[in-house]
Amino acid sequence: VLGIYGLIVAVILTQAIRPPSSGGYTSYSMYNGYAHMAAGLCCGISCLAAGGTIGVIGDAGVQAFGLKASGGKRAWAEGSDGDGDVGLGGNSEAANAEAANKLYVGLLIMLIFSEALALYGLIVALILSQHTYVCEGNE
Repeated sequence: VLGIYGLIVAVILTQAIRPPSSGGYTSYSMYNGYAHMAAGLCCGISCLAAGGTIGVIGDAGVQAFGLKASGGKRAWAEGSDGDGDVGLGGNSEAANAEAANKLYVGLLIMLIFSEALALYGLIVALILSQHTYVCEGNE
C-alpha cells in the first residue's frame, strides 16, 4: 500500500509538468519544481517512516505472539542449567488463546495507526502538488 501512495503522487506530479515551447521558453517555474520536490519528499519520507514502524511492530508482535502461544515458557531457557525462565504461569489453552486474541487486536490497531503516518504524508503531498506558479512573461 505504501508504494501505491508514491505511485499516485508520481502520476499527479508528472501530469503537471509541461514541455518547453518551440522557442525554448518554459512555463514550469522554480516554484513548481520545489513544490513538486517537497511533495515527493513528503510522501517518500512518511512512507519510509511508516514502513519502519510497521517492521518494528511486526517484529515485536511475532515475538510476543510466540511467547503467548508457548504458555510463557522460552524454549532456549528450559534445557540450560535448571534456573531457566519460569514463564508467565498457567498453561491453560483457553487462557493462551484469549491472551493471543488480545495481543492480535492490539497489534492490528498499532499497524493501522502506523499506516496512517503514510496516509498523512500522501495528503500533504497532494496539497503541496496543487500549488502552482506559471511563468507568463517569457512566452
